Amino acid sequence: MASKKRLSEKEGKALLAALEERFEKNRSRHADLTWERVAEALSKQPDKLWSVNEMERTGGEPDVVVFPGQEGIAFVDCSAESPALRRSLCYDAKALEERKENKPAHSALGMAEEMGITVLDEAQYTALQQFGPLDQKTSSWVKTPGDIRKLGGGLFMNYHYGRVFTYYNGVQSYYAARGYRGMVTL
Repeated sequence: MASKKRLSEKEGKALLAALEERFEKNRSRHADLTWERVAEALSKQPDKLWSVNEMERTGGEPDVVVFPGQEGIAFVDCSAESPALRRSLCYDAKALEERKENKPAHSALGMAEEMGITVLDEAQYTALQQFGPLDQKTSSWVKTPGDIRKLGGGLFMNYHYGRVFTYYNGVQSYYAARGYRGMVTL
């Protein structure tokens, strides 16, 4: 469980340096925030720092993003494509359990939970696209409404032709070019 995970002082300093550099290069994602405020919030929650490190380690390139109506500070996967080490996953643990042959290594929701992050929903994914087109060669599972999931479906999204698209697939499916994007809120 992420709440028991901690980075060493050296790992924490290296991560904070990388995050600060990304924060300063991408001011449009968080125009009204200062790095000092973000660093202070992270210093009070070492388990969240560990989760942000997991996002970084798996290729998510996390950065602070401010979504409409959002409270708190959110680190969100901002990599150009779905994070490289979080692809080829079915949607959730139940889908993984029910898949009889050629099981993937994990599920998107299960991995996100282990990392201490939440999978983006449709609105968050769409809002994230305002900061540059993402997932032009890949796609990302998004949090699926319960009524769709109950019927065996899962939603995924990507960006093509100047717009964001939402699709559906069976939750047991997985593809080399489909992963998920997540976030950690401080």
